[in-house]
Amino acid sequence: MRGRRAAVVTCSTRAAAGVYPDRGGALLAETLREWGAEVADPVVVADGPAVGEALAAALAEGPDLLLTTGGTGLTPTDGTPEATRPLLEREVPGLAEALRARGVAQGVPTAVLSRGLAGVAGRTLVVNLPGSSGGVRDALAVLAEVLGHALDQVHGGDH
Repeated sequence: MRGRRAAVVTCSTRAAAGVYPDRGGALLAETLREWGAEVADPVVVADGPAVGEALAAALAEGPDLLLTTGGTGLTPTDGTPEATRPLLEREVPGLAEALRARGVAQGVPTAVLSRGLAGVAGRTLVVNLPGSSGGVRDALAVLAEVLGHALDQVHGGDH
């Protein structure tokens, strides 16, 4: 991730309202910085229209990577995948499937309920992660294995 720019958006009504701190977004930003990426503090927004607005604003900045955390479950307000899909030019379903599989492998059978997407918007890789800190950690383990190659390909590199 050295020399790469990343953005993080936390999609959580309760975190946006200050009910609890944004742990998932903070963990993502901290880890991306450790990996050498340039990343601002996470943008925290409430579920709903603000998610799509935050994603569009982040993409307008042209990062190499845009990670979201939260809003991927089954509750009536979880809408991160629906806000993400129209922004994607191509989906990367294997990456989203790998994130769910890692959670299950770590003993969390409910990880299969995450509806998160992964895909490409312009020259940005976009990945929806679960909102829990454990889900974020599992997702980071998957990303650590494939992110460099994925970003190279998004920017025109060979397979």
